[in-house]
Amino acid sequence: GEVEAGLGRSSKQITVLPRCVQEEEEATALEMLDRLVLNGYDAHPGEMQEVVRVTLEDKENKSAIGRRGRRGARHTVVTDLETLLIRCAEAVSSNDVHGASKLLERIKWHSSPTGDAKQRLAHYFAQGLEARLAGTGSRLYRALMEKHTLTVGLIKAFHLHMAACCSMKVGLLFAINTICKAVAGRRKLHIVHYGITTGFQWPDLLRLLANREGGPPQVRITGINTPRPGLRPAQIMEEAGDRLGNCAKQFGVPFEFRAVASKPEDVRAEDLHIDPDEVLVVNSMYEFRTLMDESLTFDMVSPRDMVLNNISKMRPAVFVQSLVNGPYSAAFFMTRFRHALYYFTALFDVMENTVPRDNDQRLLVERDMLARSAINMIACEGADRVERPQNYKEWQARNERAGLRQLPLDPDVVLMLKDQVKSRYHKHFMISEDHRWLLQGWKGRVLYAHSTWASQVID
Repeated sequence: GEVEAGLGRSSKQITVLPRCVQEEEEATALEMLDRLVLNGYDAHPGEMQEVVRVTLEDKENKSAIGRRGRRGARHTVVTDLETLLIRCAEAVSSNDVHGASKLLERIKWHSSPTGDAKQRLAHYFAQGLEARLAGTGSRLYRALMEKHTLTVGLIKAFHLHMAACCSMKVGLLFAINTICKAVAGRRKLHIVHYGITTGFQWPDLLRLLANREGGPPQVRITGINTPRPGLRPAQIMEEAGDRLGNCAKQFGVPFEFRAVASKPEDVRAEDLHIDPDEVLVVNSMYEFRTLMDESLTFDMVSPRDMVLNNISKMRPAVFVQSLVNGPYSAAFFMTRFRHALYYFTALFDVMENTVPRDNDQRLLVERDMLARSAINMIACEGADRVERPQNYKEWQARNERAGLRQLPLDPDVVLMLKDQVKSRYHKHFMISEDHRWLLQGWKGRVLYAHSTWASQVID
């Protein structure tokens, strides 16, 4: 099929490159990543900021001219593709091979990875449906993961996503400001970071702490991530630790890093060498969406609850939790598919409204960051379906059952974040509060949620 042919082309492109060329490409990408970490997340290349700025101005100008006619024409295409995708998913769900194949042909005809937002989304959703129909979902997802190597293009795509979409920046600023307040007047800070990869989250915190009145505290970061296959299961985390260590040295911050290559649910409080004199902060930014839920554990405690129970036993000064508010983890496929369709429609619409269609980095963001998650949700089942986000209210109930109590939002931090989003990002981004949750969204749909927690046991 088209999916396997596409993978074949990509695989051939990768294999014909000499090893020295691949190594040179990765070395260049690592240098770019080091600069990103050292300079901070706000140091987008000027070209990326300019791409987003010009696109926003262009959208504003076009929306003022002939708005009504264009909207009517585009609505027809959007409605048709949504309907075709849902009908195709129903056919796949009922194992109607003939009907699903006919619908897939129509979807492919009307979709494209370089078209408008709906056409791009339909292109990738069709890949997921085709793989599910053929029973090759797990193989497709593994192939996508294996291709996901560090390249200059991916680093540039990350820069672009940071410039265009406020989700990561808001999450970073929320965590950094929370931690700075928690460690005020204290001499030791220990951050337990679930899901650490490149380490780009922390240089700005190190920079702020270096300039703190009275001098910086001692900073210790424990990075936790699932072990990689091979001889160095903690390689990515160790590289992140080296990167952060270099930053801390330049800033004059006493620093220590430890990598724990383990499933998150297997890490216990006693494994972390917690010092009672240090301020303990637990952090997770959008990572808990991949923890397994009750659908695979039956009468056992789910990995989600195990992680939260362990965090509660750590008795942190604060647990900073940032969530993907994606209600597409239902066991029933059609329910999951519909929710995912609406959720990813919003994400692709963000890119449509902030980045030109012919931008190469936009293609990478959509293929390697958005579509990969969507394809896993559509094409895979059981343990192979790793994308399992829940909405923030379900997480609130889990946290409370685990013995965590929610802390109030800091009004100064909330005001600062609202000002940042309003002044620097597209007008359709929203940031609001729901009791003690800070919510981010697009055109009224809540996409991300942030909150802070502590143990119910007060020292």
